[in-house]
Amino acid sequence: MIVWLLACAAPSADVPLDTSWSLVWEDDFSGAAGSPPDPSIWVPDVGGDGWGNEQLEYNTDRVENASLDGEGRLAIVAREESYQGNAYTSARLTTNGTLSTGAGRVEADLRIPVGTGLWPAFWMLGTDFEEVGWPACGEIDIMEARGEDPDTVNATVHGPGYSGAASIGDSLSRREGTWADDFHTYAVDIDSEHLAFWVDEQRVHVVRPGDLPAGTPWVFDGEWFLLLNLAVGGNYVEEPDDPSVFPATFLIDAVRIYERTQAGP
Repeated sequence: MIVWLLACAAPSADVPLDTSWSLVWEDDFSGAAGSPPDPSIWVPDVGGDGWGNEQLEYNTDRVENASLDGEGRLAIVAREESYQGNAYTSARLTTNGTLSTGAGRVEADLRIPVGTGLWPAFWMLGTDFEEVGWPACGEIDIMEARGEDPDTVNATVHGPGYSGAASIGDSLSRREGTWADDFHTYAVDIDSEHLAFWVDEQRVHVVRPGDLPAGTPWVFDGEWFLLLNLAVGGNYVEEPDDPSVFPATFLIDAVRIYERTQAGP
């Protein structure tokens, strides 16, 4: 179910007391099991050419790869199967052209999968992506994880002069268990002065204009569209080596967008 509303969100103890948020959009993925996510919001990016990262999967528009589970969650499922010349299938969902956001908070409740070669991600690209290309459009990776290292999650930004291996990011590791053991909330706060990344209201990473390499531009003042995907293989993870991890499922319980209603410090 897509919900558009204005309602005060209770601040965490880790959020400055003079900062408050209003929830303006939410998808809680309610619906019948096996049905696709709302097509007016979530549009499948279809293809299998590696996506610029040497990924091995073909991302489809099939419910076998992205569908509601009937319990209020979206399941993105990677499968080992021959399809359109690729050895794996999965899904990559985007709100490009359907939903965008600017300054505010974007968050999702996610449960990542475990398995060598799996690459779940919740991220954003600038809405000028098709005009200026990447990395000029900017990229905000709210959560990325390597299936072979499920006790660590990563938050990263990319832009002109600080993309790919030169990107700016940080990680958060668990001392006990893994991030795959349960759902966790991953968020980013966006404004003209900083990007702040959070996991379960623990601040992981902050990027400010002064943190960028000298002479490179801050490209995070525009509008952003959302992406959710589960890649298989690629230059960020190891090669998959265990067929028993498939089908692998990336679960999304909810995605939310907030607007700031009171300025923080």
